[in-house]
Amino acid sequence: MSRVIILMMDSFGIGNAHDAAKFDNEGADTFGHIVESNHGLNIPNLKALGLVEVAHTATGKEYNLGKQSEEKMGNIGSVKAHMSEMSVAKDTTSGHWEMAGLPVLQDWGYFKPDYPSFPATLIKDICKEGGIDGILGNKAASGTVIIQELGEEHIKSGKPIFYTSADSNIQIAAHEKYFGLERLYKLCEVAYKYAKPYHIARIIARPFVGEKAGEFTRTANRHDYSVKPFGETVLDKLKNKGGNVIAIGKINDIYAGYGITKALHASGLEELWNVTLEEVKTAPENSIIFTNFVDFDMLWGHRRNVKGYADGLEYFDKRLPEILPLLREDDIVFITADHGNDPTYKGTDHTREQVPMLLFGKKIQNRFAGESQTFADIGQTIATYLKLAPLKYGKSFL
Repeated sequence: MSRVIILMMDSFGIGNAHDAAKFDNEGADTFGHIVESNHGLNIPNLKALGLVEVAHTATGKEYNLGKQSEEKMGNIGSVKAHMSEMSVAKDTTSGHWEMAGLPVLQDWGYFKPDYPSFPATLIKDICKEGGIDGILGNKAASGTVIIQELGEEHIKSGKPIFYTSADSNIQIAAHEKYFGLERLYKLCEVAYKYAKPYHIARIIARPFVGEKAGEFTRTANRHDYSVKPFGETVLDKLKNKGGNVIAIGKINDIYAGYGITKALHASGLEELWNVTLEEVKTAPENSIIFTNFVDFDMLWGHRRNVKGYADGLEYFDKRLPEILPLLREDDIVFITADHGNDPTYKGTDHTREQVPMLLFGKKIQNRFAGESQTFADIGQTIATYLKLAPLKYGKSFL
């Protein structure tokens, strides 16, 4: 029996999506622009696995990483590819579902960016059942900005902050102390109920703390209320055959709990790595261990923090060799992403890009697999490797 580990670097695009113009994202290149802006990048282990090779093939660019530390991946083999997304949107849910074999081919519903973003009847229903007198915000916004803008008014009025983005979502921010975390979660459940007719992908609880503008900070108690996957994923297939699907970080929320046998909360690169490595030590055979490293997207991509993103990549790379002594003979590991979020690009939204696919393990032979036309190739590879029934979309890299 075998195990599969997925290290999902949320938003780590490598540029040049063929349909980028459709999303007004021509020229976006998360990896390339970080390298250029940071005047290099010390990621010897990702480089050894083939990251620079696939990025060069995807974009035609040369990447000057500068001086590298000693590479510690040893002689482990890897299959490398650059993947395009066939889902019609560039959001987290679509990217994750597609890599599990379920591309989203019909678009989500969206709210308009300008005030008021949300239909009056929707807000009226949420307020009535949620027991609130009204809302603040009601527009598209950066979550870190809007809590500074409206946090004090929120504390005084008791009204939660509602906002959206270019993705399909309603985000609700509220103070953990003055509004209450459990109350925020219950309000998001109410919003999830009434948002269903609008075909919205996620309701996101955004708790924060602090006493005044300039000091408000979001906490690690974010919770996503995602719609149920509309079909069977490779996670469902393994769970239904008695296997184990261990979700770390946001993964359980993204799949709305479907196909998951064990969910572990963790936040921050360090904790996410620590929890992942502990699970790799102990997970039984016939398991998928699936971790979302959200900081790349949430802290650095959306906030257009190039230095933070670069530092995060170097930290991720530094921790990567720790997984090697924990791997069993038949384990395989994927490193990939769900979309781009170029921190040098205009706006604060995701960018439509190709993503890397680096697959390694003790029995994997070095091979360049070229361009993949769908993230579902990962799901199909997993289905093949774990001897599950084939998925409708994708082809195996093995």
